[in-house]
Amino acid sequence: MTEVEPSTAWREVVGADEAERHQAQAEGFVAMQQRKSGKFGVGRALHRRQLAALRAQVEVVEGLPKYARQGLFTEPKSFEAWLRISNGGFNVAADKAPDVRGFSIKVLGVTGQGALGGDAKSQDFALINHERFSSATSVDFSSVVLTTGSTPGGAIRRLIGSPSLIPKVREVATALREPFSGFATHDFYSAAPIAFGPYAVRVRLAAASDQIDGTASQDWGADLYRRLATAPLVYELQVQFFADEATTPIEDASAIWTTPYLTVARLTVPQQQPDDEFATTVEASKFDPWNALVEHRPLGEVMRARKVAYYASQQARGQ
Repeated sequence: MTEVEPSTAWREVVGADEAERHQAQAEGFVAMQQRKSGKFGVGRALHRRQLAALRAQVEVVEGLPKYARQGLFTEPKSFEAWLRISNGGFNVAADKAPDVRGFSIKVLGVTGQGALGGDAKSQDFALINHERFSSATSVDFSSVVLTTGSTPGGAIRRLIGSPSLIPKVREVATALREPFSGFATHDFYSAAPIAFGPYAVRVRLAAASDQIDGTASQDWGADLYRRLATAPLVYELQVQFFADEATTPIEDASAIWTTPYLTVARLTVPQQQPDDEFATTVEASKFDPWNALVEHRPLGEVMRARKVAYYASQQARGQ
């Protein structure tokens, strides 16, 4: 069968005011982060609560079509990986509370030029349990997070001053209440694109199991370790390629892409028990989509905003 090569006609559109706007957003996140750190201890601006730290392996599959053999996926190969499993909020809340869930992967042992310059130290994937963001750009996202992360009085003042934010806050609250079955049984997404050599893709981590435990929400981390006590968990790492701006927009993070997924690697989490020392190491590490090979550099305005915000947050917690 003839391979149908994906389009390379994707383009980024960088706004003239982005640098200033992204810096202001980052400063807002750091101010919120410092306020929350005063309450909960030093931590991240978002995804503050780590639920599990896991060792894993990423194995690039054989027989990929030529166009999919890019960067990390050039040839069948196995890589060590670290996983940080987290709740996405700026507070330290109970697991049953509505929240975004984070599944971050740090692939180690990569070689090549890094997206931030110099040699790449790792290839990171920062995934969430939603296929898209609630906002097309970082503007509304930042406004909603900084409003809800403010003091009660500050939040009220922000909403009074910007009543257009109220529908956005409601939309995010609705999204947070979407059912989540657990870190072994739910799919996770990049929700924004990255480069894939000359192509552009979004990333999905397909669930390892369809056996849902109705009690998992009492302790998401414990659910993972219960499963890993008896057998490994095997996920499929998949990509969907850019086709055109109408169906796979680069700059609109609120859109759902409609192209099919292709499995490019398998993520295997071997049997293991909680390891406090390793968990401390993972918590102190930087999981950042810009820790990447240049072939997989993040794309789009939301990813460009994250570059500034992640760096500012890392500096604020002494990393």
